[in-house]
Amino acid sequence: MEGLVEFIARNLVDDSDAVEVHAIRNDRYATVIGLRVNPDDLGKVIGRQGRVAKAVRSLMRASAHAVGKQHVGLEIDDQGTPPPARREQDHEQA
Repeated sequence: MEGLVEFIARNLVDDSDAVEVHAIRNDRYATVIGLRVNPDDLGKVIGRQGRVAKAVRSLMRASAHAVGKQHVGLEIDDQGTPPPARREQDHEQA
């Protein structure tokens, strides 16, 4: 699922090196994927009135249904903050 989101996002944005995808939750019933892109490319990932984001979520639902997942989610990070796992590592290094 992460590969699908990463593939779509990298092909939508100008700065494909800044695309970061991470699993927020991945268990038996649900998958939630976090997506972070360059702030300049945020509009390309969300789209007008959220149409691109809705389309990505629809593709995720179709993919999840094929593997038996019941719930999927996509969280697009608009603040540019690192994902929770990375923040904890940053605090350990300091």
